Amino acid sequence: MRAAVARRALTASKDAMAHGILPRQDIAELVSAGAISGLSEDAAHPPSIQPASLDLCLGDIAMRLRASFLPGPGKTVADVVKSVVMHQIDLTHGAVLETGCVYLIPLREGLNLPYDIVGLANPKSSTGRLDVFTRVICDGGEQFDTIPSGYSGPLYMEVAPRTFPILARPGDRLGQIRFRRGAHDALETQHVSIDLKGQEDGAIIGYRAKRHSGLVDLRGLKAHAAAEYWEPLYAPNGTLVLDPEEFYILASREAVTIPIDQAAEMAPIAPEIGEFRAHYAGFFDPGFGADEAGGRGSRAVLEVRGRDVPFLLRHGQAVAKLVFEPMSETPDTLYGAQGSHYQNQGLRLSKHFKSG
Repeated sequence: MRAAVARRALTASKDAMAHGILPRQDIAELVSAGAISGLSEDAAHPPSIQPASLDLCLGDIAMRLRASFLPGPGKTVADVVKSVVMHQIDLTHGAVLETGCVYLIPLREGLNLPYDIVGLANPKSSTGRLDVFTRVICDGGEQFDTIPSGYSGPLYMEVAPRTFPILARPGDRLGQIRFRRGAHDALETQHVSIDLKGQEDGAIIGYRAKRHSGLVDLRGLKAHAAAEYWEPLYAPNGTLVLDPEEFYILASREAVTIPIDQAAEMAPIAPEIGEFRAHYAGFFDPGFGADEAGGRGSRAVLEVRGRDVPFLLRHGQAVAKLVFEPMSETPDTLYGAQGSHYQNQGLRLSKHFKSG
């Protein structure tokens, strides 16, 4: 009852405010009002609230599934998972999540959303660049990565490493959630094309993941030799053939700038083209690539997986699009203002890898 009253009060206090993606300061207010619970109280690992999103933390166990699922109306995740779980893994001291397997992990965070706010989840950038497929589900859920307005309950993350096995622990952050007040309002779209020439002749234009590489420790930042996991790629003719089921890191030809009062999500430009997938982690915070945050010239890094048949990419070919939408107000902190591995980026692997 107390939570419901707080939720109604929070909704009422925001009635006159603009619709759009909530900024960092409004997410902090949701936390204070009890609409978001379970955030870490560990001073060494404080909650991570980005300009327009909140990082989500893994809980203490992982359930190995024989099949992915959505619970559907009136069903809880805890009830449905009983029919598909194979065994349970304790993450307390760290555990390896294997490639080719699907895991369901309860998240530390729970929600008690106001009736005018929905939650929208995405993998974090580093997660996508490791080829780890994640998506969030909730009780009664009919869609992945979408938490309906007014939802009150736990959150779970489906985790499926595709290329590298990963070492995971409680508190690791593989995904993020943003919050939208009101209906989706697409402002404009910008096509994103592929760079297969690089900044100079003979430059590396991308990387292909090596099969049967070693383990990636999610907390091992710059702890893994890139050469042991990635093969550099060159495209002297401005073309690249994507092999089926191979994973690539490529960069956009264009610089990308997200205005400080907008956010953006990367979406397929042509879903009917089934030969490749061009992104996993598709959310861009306000200020990415912006002069105000020191991001001039930032490129979009694309996580590309070949499908079905070999496919020839050419330099400048459009592979995705950015869909911009408004923030409800400008965040009090911009992306990269306090430092980021991906601000002002060109072609770049995840922060887990070092050269050599």
